[in-house]
Amino acid sequence: MRALVLNGAKSGDDDLRAAEAALERELAAAGWEVGAVLLHRIMLAWCTGCFECWTKTPGECKTKDSAGDIARAMMASDLTVFLTPVTFGGYSSPLKKALDRLICLVSPFFQRIDGEVHHRKRYDRYPSLLGVGVLDEPDGEEERIFSTLVERNAINVHAPDHASLVLYHGTGRETAETLLRPFVERFTVRESA
Repeated sequence: MRALVLNGAKSGDDDLRAAEAALERELAAAGWEVGAVLLHRIMLAWCTGCFECWTKTPGECKTKDSAGDIARAMMASDLTVFLTPVTFGGYSSPLKKALDRLICLVSPFFQRIDGEVHHRKRYDRYPSLLGVGVLDEPDGEEERIFSTLVERNAINVHAPDHASLVLYHGTGRETAETLLRPFVERFTVRESA
C-alpha cells in the first residue's frame, strides 16, 4: 500500500510538520509505504488554464516542472493525503496550486454522478483521499467548509473513498497520532480487502 502526502504548509509552519510526522508514523505502523512532498519547497508553476493537458498532451501538462512527478506519484498511490493549514475553510495556496495542476488526471468530457455533472475518469484506478486540515482553534464553520471541500474534490478526482479531519495548532504528536489512527485504519482495511 502506498500513500502520498501533499504537504501544503507555508514556510515556517512547524505545526504541519508535526502533523505530517504523526501521519507518516501512523501510516508506516499500519504497513504503508509513505512518500511526502513539501510543496512550497519544489518548483511548481501556476496552471495557465491552457487545457492542453486535456487536448494536445492528454494526461500531461506542457509545463515541465514538478507537477508531472506529483501527478504520477498520486496515480501510483492508493491513498493521497491533502495536508494543509485551513484558510477560510479551504486549502493553502501551495496545495491549491498543486491541485490546479492535477486537472490532467481527469478527462475533458463529462458524465453525471448522482445527478451532477463532473469530468469523466481518464484512468481506470484512482487513489482514496484524506484531507487533514490544521486550524489555530476550533471553528465549526471553517471545519464544515473544509470537510465539504474534501468531499467535493474526492468526487472530482474519482476517489473510491474519502475522509477529512481537522487538527488544531499545538496538538501534540501523541494526540495527533491518536486522532489520525482511525482514519489510517479505515484506509488500511479498505486497501487490504
